Amino acid sequence: MRLFLHELWGAQRLFWRNREAAFFTFMLPVIFFLIFGAIYGNDRIGIYRGSDFLEAGMIGYGVAATAFAGLAITMVIRRESGVLKRIRSTPLPPATYIAAVLASTLIVFALQTAVIVLIGRVLFSVPFPARWISLIVACLLGAAAFAAMGLAVTTFVHSAEGSSAVVNAIYLPMAIISGTFFSPHSYPPFLRAIAALLPLTYFTRLTRAVLLDGKEVWQEPLAVAVIVAWGLVGLVVALRRFRWEPTTQT
Repeated sequence: MRLFLHELWGAQRLFWRNREAAFFTFMLPVIFFLIFGAIYGNDRIGIYRGSDFLEAGMIGYGVAATAFAGLAITMVIRRESGVLKRIRSTPLPPATYIAAVLASTLIVFALQTAVIVLIGRVLFSVPFPARWISLIVACLLGAAAFAAMGLAVTTFVHSAEGSSAVVNAIYLPMAIISGTFFSPHSYPPFLRAIAALLPLTYFTRLTRAVLLDGKEVWQEPLAVAVIVAWGLVGLVVALRRFRWEPTTQT
């Protein structure tokens, strides 16, 4: 446990010292919430206020930016620069290192979610969540699933230079199509069909059910099942294909 906590502290320091990573993974969802909340926060999206609808969507965007994109890019860069290979050659158990990195990612996402909820309450009069436990469970589930998918994606990226382009090409369209910014009900049929396959669609649906409708997590079994299924696929791929050595050396 002491070794894990030491690695966790180190992972947190590395994250916050990297200002670019901190901005794009932590601050970008917050900034989007401020911008879009100011633009259409008082409009109506169906039966919901725009700011209420957007808050849940930005939590969804945050899990994709932090647990998926940020984690994947960081791990590819560390692999290709030889950091992971050097860590693997030390007495530090690989599982402890990975667990610390994942826990650090979870902490960042938890802080990000807290900031979004606080901004929603203070600036846009969004009520605090009535189902705190369900929100926490949903966020833990989403963070675990998207982190597994992020690790899986690293196995298909072969250079540090291309990591940002590849990962952004996946998660940015997914965030838009999944309805984190706007309601997907107005999308053309082919986009709605794509959205129905994406894990972020169901995580956003789950967070909106909890935040906007006051539902418990278990009242959205389809959303939970799809998120878990995608997470398990990511976990299987990561366990089978994850590499510690730079790709350029093989």
